[in-house]
Amino acid sequence: MQETRQAARQRRRRRRLMVGTTTGLVVTGLLVCLAITMRPDGKEDAARAAATAVANAEETSSPSPPGKTSPTPSPSASASPKAKKPEPKKSKSEKPKGAASPSQTSSGASSQKVPGTSSLAGRIRGSVTYPGVATVYEAGVGDGACSFGPSSDMMIAAMNTTDYETSKACGDYILVRAANGNSVTVRITNECPLPCAPGQLDLSEQAFAKLAPISTGRIGITWSLVSPSSVGTISIRYKNGSSPYWCGIQAIGHRNPLARLEVSTGGGWRQLTRTDYNYFLSPDGTGCGKAIRLTDIYGERLTVNGIAVRPDVVQSTGVQFARH
Repeated sequence: MQETRQAARQRRRRRRLMVGTTTGLVVTGLLVCLAITMRPDGKEDAARAAATAVANAEETSSPSPPGKTSPTPSPSASASPKAKKPEPKKSKSEKPKGAASPSQTSSGASSQKVPGTSSLAGRIRGSVTYPGVATVYEAGVGDGACSFGPSSDMMIAAMNTTDYETSKACGDYILVRAANGNSVTVRITNECPLPCAPGQLDLSEQAFAKLAPISTGRIGITWSLVSPSSVGTISIRYKNGSSPYWCGIQAIGHRNPLARLEVSTGGGWRQLTRTDYNYFLSPDGTGCGKAIRLTDIYGERLTVNGIAVRPDVVQSTGVQFARH
């Protein structure tokens, strides 16, 4: 009986030892697993995984600074195209004020506007009022430096040398106004040399008398370029001595200041040089007896055919510049 009790106690002891051993093994296994998990390589892997997760999160949504909201993304050009602006309507070309339409006359002359021409004027320009003084001189028959010859109308004047500008003022029509309200329109046929100052006009006695008594001698004035209606047509005159090998050409009776005189060369146009005695010269005979082209300071161009080389003969063209 006693042996039986001892055997039972031994069996119980062995079970406890086995349970303890098993428990120890389990605990030991757990500790080993924990040690493996906490290896340095494991820390690096965990840190790398965490960094990747943070980076992915930042790409998905960037946090806004404190107190600021995320800006609304702008629409792309393809997502929201700009509306196409309607093109402005092209205006119809208009005829320049005062310019004649291209035309052909029975004498073979034509008129047209020079395209894109800026002002061809010299010192004297349209729509400008110039201050000056008027003096008086005995004009005789009215001939002068412009070489027009005797004047049937003695409403003429000599332009000061500065504004005469190597005969550019020849043939200009000038409206002269005095302080007393009187006025007169004169044509420039002569040059007033120094001491005539810029702005000064030396009027014929007949013209000066329209403004003040001749005995006054000198008065303050203003003057401006005009384009009168009471003029005829332009004429052409070849200078004495002209031939097919040398010629001088003069235009007479032009309503507006003459800016250019050109002659046909067969393959184009040649601009001739203007002298201080108001003839345009062709020293080698180019264009003498051929078509002539006249251009005023407003850009209107007249082409004249059929004018022969007839020295000192006034030949009518049948054409005239438009009024301005």
